[in-house]
Amino acid sequence: MRLAMFQKAGDFEAFERVLAESLTRSDAPRLLAYCLMPNHWHLVVHARDGTDLSTWMQWVTVTHTHRWHAHHGTSGEGPLYQGRFKSFPVEQDAHFLIVCRYVEANPLRAGLVDRAEQWRWSSLWARQSGGAALHTRLAKWPVERPRSWLAAVNRVMPNEQMERVRRSALRGVPLGTEGWRDRMADRLGLALTLRPRGRPPKKKVSG
Repeated sequence: MRLAMFQKAGDFEAFERVLAESLTRSDAPRLLAYCLMPNHWHLVVHARDGTDLSTWMQWVTVTHTHRWHAHHGTSGEGPLYQGRFKSFPVEQDAHFLIVCRYVEANPLRAGLVDRAEQWRWSSLWARQSGGAALHTRLAKWPVERPRSWLAAVNRVMPNEQMERVRRSALRGVPLGTEGWRDRMADRLGLALTLRPRGRPPKKKVSG
């Protein structure tokens, strides 16, 4: 069971401040979309020249952990995060919109709100309301946002699309068209993520 790291509004706000501060670093990516849930969060970012995603993410999680423990009076009780963060590359086409829709619809799927834009701790709310510490830090999307975006986020997402995003998140599989996916996997050393899980079938020996 995951620890509910965001137990009150102040916890969400504190993380938003950490994230906003992190985006001023020289190694920071551009923030395109995000959603903070009670026990986890999702970020959609665009790496730019000079971006060191691992170092930047380490700063975010370590800084957040230290401040969270200091606020809750639990310093010395261990890490707030378990394991390395999971990430996967996304093609800048309709697949990018699928990922952003998946991220921004999280609170709706979890039954936390009646409509996705009502969730205060997401890029969808921030862009709609113009509020949140991260509003001015949100970067322009590489793909034009459809005029019907709000309606799209609030519709039930096709299972096939959800499963592709979840598989990419779990295994690091590049998400995109087949040709782009294969090229990206080869370029980034992610070829193993494309192979089926499990042991290969044993070869039969005749004779």
